[in-house]
Amino acid sequence: MSVTLIDEVVVRKNAPRNIRKTVLSNGLLVLTESMPHLRSVSMGAWVGSGSRDESAEVNGISHFIEHMVFKGTTTRSAKQIAREVDTIGGNLDAFTGKEMVCFTIRVLDENVPPALDVLADLVLHPTFTPEDLAREQGVILEEIKMDEDNPDYLVNEIFTQNFWKGDALGRPILGTKKTVSRFDQKMLFDFYGRKFTPRNMVFSAAGNLEHDAFVEMVERKFSSLAPSGVAVMPKMAAPVATPHITLKRKQSLEQVQLCLGVPAPPVNDARRYGVYLLNTMLGGGMSSRLFQTIREDRGLAYSIFSETSPYRDTGSLCIYAGVAVDKTKQVLQLTMDELRRLKEETVGEMELKRAKDQLKSNMVIGLESSGSRMANLARQQMYFGRFFGVSEIMEEIEAVTTTEIQNLARELFRPESVALTLLGNLGSMEIEREDLAC
Repeated sequence: MSVTLIDEVVVRKNAPRNIRKTVLSNGLLVLTESMPHLRSVSMGAWVGSGSRDESAEVNGISHFIEHMVFKGTTTRSAKQIAREVDTIGGNLDAFTGKEMVCFTIRVLDENVPPALDVLADLVLHPTFTPEDLAREQGVILEEIKMDEDNPDYLVNEIFTQNFWKGDALGRPILGTKKTVSRFDQKMLFDFYGRKFTPRNMVFSAAGNLEHDAFVEMVERKFSSLAPSGVAVMPKMAAPVATPHITLKRKQSLEQVQLCLGVPAPPVNDARRYGVYLLNTMLGGGMSSRLFQTIREDRGLAYSIFSETSPYRDTGSLCIYAGVAVDKTKQVLQLTMDELRRLKEETVGEMELKRAKDQLKSNMVIGLESSGSRMANLARQQMYFGRFFGVSEIMEEIEAVTTTEIQNLARELFRPESVALTLLGNLGSMEIEREDLAC
């Protein structure tokens, strides 16, 4: 039986990882990494479309479908799915992001066949019954309310909607009360039929498995999918970020939640390791500049950090903090001072070395389980179309210079690009554009 268009052993620079790639005859890409020293296998079906691939009218439908596949298939009820997974000691999960939806399961290696059977059934044969749909609408409407009551989540959501204003990237992954309330069975099946296609999916697995035998099992389950659909991660026009100052007054909060951000390079940009290091030094850990200056030296905040959010065509670098209302402007000023200092002063070699060691350690430790390897395979394939060995990544990190860090800071931290959202009991506080000078 011939099941492949491509069967490739992936040989990567300085990499001992045993990664193989096969494309089934219907276009579905199957990736595996053999880790014979483990007793587990993690596998996942990754759909290369997320909330930013939805129209405004169906905002939230990817997340809704992610929920609905667990409600029953043509051969299993929701209770049967749960019982079968528990019987084999499996961990079944799913998530929806801006650019993908993923369904995963992790089991002992001896339970791969029944685990794959359940996972494939969920992805391929959902029923989306009107009764289940109505119940899940209630669940997700409550989830939306719950997130609106979470200030950490809410400040990010308000920031994102204004930062990517008018673009699908700025819309909430969960959707809105209005859009979720309108979903019906036909809408779900129409969207599902367009997105859950072989060319828009990657099936990855890592752990104690043998590639050829695993591919045969996947082919038996997924051969019913017709060879149609667009390619994973279709090209899109990159959205333009909108600098803004948004003050959301909410009297019930004890703290002011601060989110300050700037546009950043996309996920596959050649300068990405420099951006990661810049973020690490700025707010990526306990030794970072923001943590030391604002928490340790002055005691102005319990939590302050920065993080990057790279996407296929753009990205952002954001700083988050929770502070007392009367300390908000001081924290904001100290933050801008640190951004300015990164632009005006070359970072020291020891600080850069510390950031490099921290980043390398985080990346290596992050690849120590079958689940993380499985996810790493899928993400690298979807965003890069190739795989990076640990040694190659280490070399790229080590190659970043202090001059490159300063040039990146000058490029990213421009006053006209800075956006700010404050959420809390702000009273009469006002923020002017001059307050964001860096």
